[in-house]
Amino acid sequence: MKDALSRLQSLSAQMSLEPAEECSAAHPSSDFGSPTGVLREGAGGEGIFVHPAVLPNGQRIKLFKTLLTSVCERDCYYCPFRAGRDFRRATFQPEEFARLFVQLYERGIAEGIFISSGMAGGGIRTQDRLIETIEILRFKLGFRGYVHLKIMPGAERAQVERAMQIADRVSVNLEAPNSGRLAQLAPHKQFTEELLAPLKWMDEIRRTQSPAQTWNGRWPSSVTQFVTGGAGESDLELLTTTAYLYRHLKLKRAYFSPFKPIPDTPLENQPPTPAIRERCLYQASFLLRDYGFDLEEMPFEADGCLPVQIDPKQAWAQINLSGRPLEVNRAERRELLRVPGIGPKSAEAIL
Repeated sequence: MKDALSRLQSLSAQMSLEPAEECSAAHPSSDFGSPTGVLREGAGGEGIFVHPAVLPNGQRIKLFKTLLTSVCERDCYYCPFRAGRDFRRATFQPEEFARLFVQLYERGIAEGIFISSGMAGGGIRTQDRLIETIEILRFKLGFRGYVHLKIMPGAERAQVERAMQIADRVSVNLEAPNSGRLAQLAPHKQFTEELLAPLKWMDEIRRTQSPAQTWNGRWPSSVTQFVTGGAGESDLELLTTTAYLYRHLKLKRAYFSPFKPIPDTPLENQPPTPAIRERCLYQASFLLRDYGFDLEEMPFEADGCLPVQIDPKQAWAQINLSGRPLEVNRAERRELLRVPGIGPKSAEAIL
């Protein structure tokens, strides 16, 4: 047990790089008492990383985020688990991991799981092991809690469909907004074939197939993540891809993980991305997803980035609503949502 917990600590220690379900910089919360958004709880005295999470339905849980293995054959320039980095690796077998997680769940240490993996033996083999782990949890050990399952680069469509049958959320990390930027972060990943294709499959499966075969009778949501600032991309590039994903693939959310340099990686001397940029990107992405804004309405500056001294909605209002007061009691929902301080819920209340 002690060896297993030691491996678990090793595998989960760097998972704060995956924002997943946590409260974003645009929606801060102190309900969990941790300014960094990461809690440490004990399991027999040993430290286990558990992350405060807000689920799509608003429920707050303690989410355990981990890898199945930190062995990886890919050499992504930003990643602490990259193949060329010298550190001690750790691995779990699917059943071993599933049983250990159930112990954490039964002790009240974790209430849900986010599971990913280093690439060991290719994307197909790695995905098989992730799926096997969750199948054991669901159907052998009876776990009915929250599962966020990562889709590996190179996974097959049938694997994506199976993952969607057993998880509450599935995700593919695009990492960058396009193939040119991805080449600067992860030159061995293929943007369209390995990363974007599975997101398209998820949308197609939801649109064309019944969720009757899923573990809970409904399809999971799908999300992605960008390593923000890692490849010198502009906010315009990030939000162009985000707008496409929201509109055409019905993505639930795009996460913007600010780049942080990791020692002993090719990008270790690159400056970290400021948190204020992360906040502005989240604010703009919510305007695109929830407020009816178009990409062309975003207040981009000449360099393609958003102004950081003011939130995007306020910047739009200063240009478009100044001198043209809106009669709130006569306004349509679309007009109300463009007023600073009015969100979807308050707009509905006014109407």
